Amino acid sequence: MAKMLRTVTLAEKILFKNGSKIIANNWALQLQQSRSLNVHEHISYTLLSKAGIQVPNFGVAKSGKEAKEIATKLNVKDMAVKAQVLTGGRGKGHFKNGLKSGVRMIYSPEDAEKDVSQMIGQLLVTKQTGEAGMICNAVMVTERKYPRKEYYFAVMMERAFNGPVVIASSQGGVNIEEVAEENPDAILYHPIDIMKGLSESEGEAIASKVGLADKKCEIAKMLCDMYNLFIEKDALLIEINPYAEDTCGNYFALDAKFRFDDNASFRQKELFALRDFTQEDPKEVAAAKFDLNYIALDGNIGCMVNGAGLAMATCDIITLHGGQPANFLDVGGGATADAVKEAFKIITSDPKVQALLVNIFGGIMRCDIIAEGIIAATKELKLKVPIICRLQGTNVDEAKVLIANSGMRILPIDCLDEASRLAVKLSNIITMARSAKLDVQFEMPL
Repeated sequence: MAKMLRTVTLAEKILFKNGSKIIANNWALQLQQSRSLNVHEHISYTLLSKAGIQVPNFGVAKSGKEAKEIATKLNVKDMAVKAQVLTGGRGKGHFKNGLKSGVRMIYSPEDAEKDVSQMIGQLLVTKQTGEAGMICNAVMVTERKYPRKEYYFAVMMERAFNGPVVIASSQGGVNIEEVAEENPDAILYHPIDIMKGLSESEGEAIASKVGLADKKCEIAKMLCDMYNLFIEKDALLIEINPYAEDTCGNYFALDAKFRFDDNASFRQKELFALRDFTQEDPKEVAAAKFDLNYIALDGNIGCMVNGAGLAMATCDIITLHGGQPANFLDVGGGATADAVKEAFKIITSDPKVQALLVNIFGGIMRCDIIAEGIIAATKELKLKVPIICRLQGTNVDEAKVLIANSGMRILPIDCLDEASRLAVKLSNIITMARSAKLDVQFEMPL
C-alpha cells in the first residue's frame, strides 16, 4: 500500500473553495480520503523532464561530498539545496540541529558541501510535521532560476467533474491560495473528456486565457505532455507551481507535486518501488504489510473495523458521544486471525490509546476469525486497556462463545451506540485517573 496522505494539496484547496461556483448542478465538493503514493521533488523533476517539460538542471546528493560534486558539474553561481522531505513548508522549517530552512540558497560547491552536510540525517521540523519532524536522507542540488512571471498549472482527477480537470492561473507562486480565496476569477477550470483527452486547441485556449497567447503553441504542448504523463502514470494529481518565465524568456517547472493512484500499483511497479518508507508513520507501514488500511488520528479510542464506510461511521459515532478516535483501521473483508492480531499490535503501539472498540459486521469476514484474533492479541500483548467488542453477522454466535470461554475481560456489546458510549466513558475514566496520577488498568484475565 502507498502512503496515506492527510494533507491537502493546493489544487484540492482551490477546488474546495471555488468548485461549487463553476459546477452547473452545484454539487457539494468533498475532500476524499484516499490512499496514494507521494514522491519526492527530485522524482517529480525527473518525470517531468522525461515527459518533455523543462525543469532546472539538478542532482540528488546523500552526502556533503556528493553535493559538492553536483554543484561543480552545474557550473553556475546561483544554486539552491532543497531537503527531500515529504512535507510542505520546507523553506520556513528548521532542522533540530539548529540549521534554518530546508531550502537554502548557495553560491559555490563549498557552500553546497557545508549546508548539505548539516541537512543529511537530520530531522526537519515544519508546520505539517509538528515537533517530531521528518528525517532528511537526501538533498536536491539545483540551479536557481529568477522568475519574471509565475503561473500555476495542475491536472487532477476530481469526481465532481466526473474525470480529470485542468486548473490554471496567471497568478502562480506561494500566494496561489490567497488568489483562490480573494480573486476566484483568476482561477481557470477546464474539465477534460477522458475518452478524448486534452487536444492542442484546448491547450491553446487555456494558454490564451491565462495571458500566454503569444506562447500558446508552446504552452499547449506542455499541457498535453502534462496530461499524457498524468494518464500514462495513473496519476491522481500533477501540480506545477510555479511554472515560470525566467529572465531569458524561457519557461520552466520550478516546483511540482505528484500523487499516484494506489490501485494502479500492480502496473506501475517501477514507480511504486520509489516509495520512501522513512517518510511515513511506522504504524502505517506495518499495517500495509498485512493489507490493513490504517491512519493515525489524534484521539484516544482505538478502532478496529471491517469496511471503510463502517469505519468512518464508527469514528463519527465515537465523536457524537464526546470521544475522539485514535485511528481509522479497516481490516477488510478477508483478514486472518494473524492480521487481526497485527491490527491490535499497531493500534496499541500508540501510547494515547486508552480503550479499544472493535466493530465488525461479518459478511465475507467471519466473526469467529475476528474473535480468535482478538483473544490471541489480548493474551500475547497482555493488554491493560478495556476492549469493547461489537460483533454481528456470520458466525457471531460461535464468536461469542469463544470470547466467553477465553477467560479474558473483553466486553461484548450488541448495539453499536451502546458500545461507542461505553468506549467513550471508559476512556474518560482512564483520562481522569491519569490526570490525577492514578494508575488504572483493566487486567484482561478474569
